[in-house]
Amino acid sequence: MTKRYSEEQAIEAVALLTRHRLTTFIEAEIVMPLCTDEGMVFRQVDIARMELLCELTEEFSLDEDALVIVISLIDQLHAARDELRRVLQAVEAEPEEVRRRLAAALSWSG
Repeated sequence: MTKRYSEEQAIEAVALLTRHRLTTFIEAEIVMPLCTDEGMVFRQVDIARMELLCELTEEFSLDEDALVIVISLIDQLHAARDELRRVLQAVEAEPEEVRRRLAAALSWSG
């Protein structure tokens, strides 16, 4: 079962997270908690995201606009990595001859 965190538990779990920062992240839509009858609920991935956002804020003094851009780029990178993983799985499922032709076509002689 996936661990879920209340707003209070999230603030306790992330060392640099304040209530104001959490509100800022939510309003900027860079953290999107689940809304339940009991209130906002955060997943483990939200906790990791907030840790990164807090570190970026503290270490690099990034403001809300910069955080939105950086986290968007990180999200795009993760999406590209997932897509590449699916392509690699599809290639691995192909016969050896097809894999050899693809390997030769993708070789960089740069």
